[in-house]
Amino acid sequence: MKSDLFNGDNMAQPATVPGMTLQNAKSVKYAVNGEMHARQGSMIAFRGNLQFERKGQGIGGMLKRAVTGEGLPLMAVRGQGEAWFAHEAANCFIVDIEQGDALTINGRNVLCFDATLSYEIKTVKGAGMTGGGIFNSVFTGYGKLAVICEGSPIVIPVTHQQPVFVDTDAVVGWSAHLSTSLHRSQSIGSMIRGGSGEAVQLKLEGEGFVIVRPSEATPQKAAQS
Repeated sequence: MKSDLFNGDNMAQPATVPGMTLQNAKSVKYAVNGEMHARQGSMIAFRGNLQFERKGQGIGGMLKRAVTGEGLPLMAVRGQGEAWFAHEAANCFIVDIEQGDALTINGRNVLCFDATLSYEIKTVKGAGMTGGGIFNSVFTGYGKLAVICEGSPIVIPVTHQQPVFVDTDAVVGWSAHLSTSLHRSQSIGSMIRGGSGEAVQLKLEGEGFVIVRPSEATPQKAAQS
């Protein structure tokens, strides 16, 4: 049987290194030898002796997820084998986190990560009860984290001289040591007259970076509109 479908770019090859690699722009391959973690429902294929088990977050994490809808429902993957992960054909990127690093990521943008990484769901300081995702996942330790993004992300440097303002529905993540607060970019009078649709943003200050996606709507919102 012959087809471009079977060219080398599309064929899955045996893993040559343990852990996480990009299969292609839309999926991640993980050679499991022990344990790793992934978002629930993201496994699209596997081979070998692997078990998948829902991973709880505790009562506090469950409450935060119920309140905000931006938690991180996880599963543990254990055993020996290979697994492939993807989510709604979003673009995949691998971040190598080293000791001393701290990265804040919105739960909707996490695909999978090494068990050597620690994560904690934390309140976004200064965000109050406004915007999409007042609880984000903060990753520390060492290991690899696979991040997903609808479209091509934009990474914007943040400096002490030039803070950055981002839409809370578009932000993917940022350097965890940046300080955050809400910023109102239009007057009360403008809001009364109907507003610009850009009333409040998340302000990030310090030294680091912020990652945004080229869309303010989630796939669910787009389907409902």
